[in-house]
Amino acid sequence: MADSIVGVDIGSTSIRAVEVGGLRKGKPILVKYFELPLPEGAASRGEVIEPNTVAGLLKQLWSRAGFTTKDVVLGMGNQRVLARDLTVPRMSRTRIRESLPFQVQEMLPVPVADALLDFYPVSEAQSEAGPVVHGLLVAAVKSAVLGNVNALHLAGLNPVDVDLIPFALCRAIVNRPALPGTVALVEIGASTTSVVVAENGVPNFVRIIPTGGGDMTTALAASLEVDPGEAETLKRALGLASSVSSPQEQKAVEVIYQVGGELLGSIRNTVNYYVNTRQGASVGVIVLSGGGSQLVGLPEALSEMTRIPVSRADPFTAIGLSRRLDSSDLKHRRSALTVALGLALGRAA
Repeated sequence: MADSIVGVDIGSTSIRAVEVGGLRKGKPILVKYFELPLPEGAASRGEVIEPNTVAGLLKQLWSRAGFTTKDVVLGMGNQRVLARDLTVPRMSRTRIRESLPFQVQEMLPVPVADALLDFYPVSEAQSEAGPVVHGLLVAAVKSAVLGNVNALHLAGLNPVDVDLIPFALCRAIVNRPALPGTVALVEIGASTTSVVVAENGVPNFVRIIPTGGGDMTTALAASLEVDPGEAETLKRALGLASSVSSPQEQKAVEVIYQVGGELLGSIRNTVNYYVNTRQGASVGVIVLSGGGSQLVGLPEALSEMTRIPVSRADPFTAIGLSRRLDSSDLKHRRSALTVALGLALGRAA
């Protein structure tokens, strides 16, 4: 096994990468990280649209960050990926995977031949028909995954694994810090929001909501007739403000509340669905990550709406940090880097 790996998170507006070393010793250390903005249209909701453009940016990323390995774990987690509850007869994981194409066609939005399938076991039980395994079906549109992998190949990189982003979140935020109980992890990206509920470190439920913080920026730019950069600045400055100082700010806050309220409502409904479909289930805390989670007032609003305590994720509490890193810059970027870190930590498990 190589001693280091790079987790790569391709979003709609940027590419983030994190190198984790110390794999052979079983003591992972965050060695390097870097982020570059994506040109408009190069990727959409985490799916590469212009592979040559993305490949060129990946080459820049490696050169400027000075990553020491070309081995990569790539994350996927947009509307072209789904995770659903599935119960199957108890057998080896290999045999379960082989049987999936014959069991899950009705659960998929595309033909089985056009999907990549996997099964994540959660628990075992006894049914009237015999022993069964409860778990999660993970399915991704094959063309979406292969398109992203192709961009890595064009950049001269070696994709050693493709991982589901919600699993990466769980790894970075729950598993390594060993958070007990039932935790709902919510990662708000530019165009998608991932929700994963983990019980004592085991992911039991995953949903991907096809909206994110970028939708708020787009709505602001259209409503105020300003460019996206100015809309983003306004959004970050105002957040879910309770007071404003100008008519423009008043209009901006109204848009933020409208779009933000819809997103928060979707998160609440997702958590409620998990609780209502599992006897005796409850969620003890919601943990936020992702660039969209930095909106001023969002944690408080989500806590009020769900009546569940909400905190921000700190993925660096249970991993070593290289002394060469800028601790203040790292703290500022921690929410945005959580996915890439969790992807890299999959090879350190």
